[in-house]
Amino acid sequence: MYIRSALFVSALVTGTAFGAQAEAPDRYEFDKSHTHIIFMIEHLGFSKTIGRFKDYDGYFTFDEKEPAKSEVKVTLKPASVDTSVPDLDKALQGEKFFNTEKFPTMEFKSTAVAVTGEKTGTVTGDLTMLGVTKPVTLDVTYNKSGVHPYTNNYISGFSIRTKLKRSDFGMSSYLPDVGDEVTAIIEVEGIDPFKKRDKIEK
Repeated sequence: MYIRSALFVSALVTGTAFGAQAEAPDRYEFDKSHTHIIFMIEHLGFSKTIGRFKDYDGYFTFDEKEPAKSEVKVTLKPASVDTSVPDLDKALQGEKFFNTEKFPTMEFKSTAVAVTGEKTGTVTGDLTMLGVTKPVTLDVTYNKSGVHPYTNNYISGFSIRTKLKRSDFGMSSYLPDVGDEVTAIIEVEGIDPFKKRDKIEK
């Protein structure tokens, strides 16, 4: 992934009261007004059902000069699944799918970041769903970083795509009528809280 300049964020205090500064990537908070986690899955071959997760927590870090230092950690709450069909949402939350009573969260934590092009990269990480952990690779496009023209927040934005098989995580109900392959579409805007509402020169 792609990031701006690193911040000096900590000092190691010695017995002589002098500190040594250490560099760390900028840490971003999700702008939940402009971040969307969407999934698509085939329904009986007629169409694809589309849903999203409305509730999630986490962060991501970016280092533009050394992208391999970047990381992502996200916790999704599948009880927030929204397909715009209340009965379907209830079914997805039930035992045959996300089983939210027993497994209230899903987690993704990155393990590696690689640059594949001028504005593209991959983020490999571990996804835990229904108590099963499997590696997943995200294809990432870096859109841009800059100062928001109305809020003065410093923003970085990304478009993310990936595919996975739900059966790999033990979710096999209604196969093959309901598809096994799930396509995830994630649009992300993050705010650097260290520069939030600062007056930054454009």
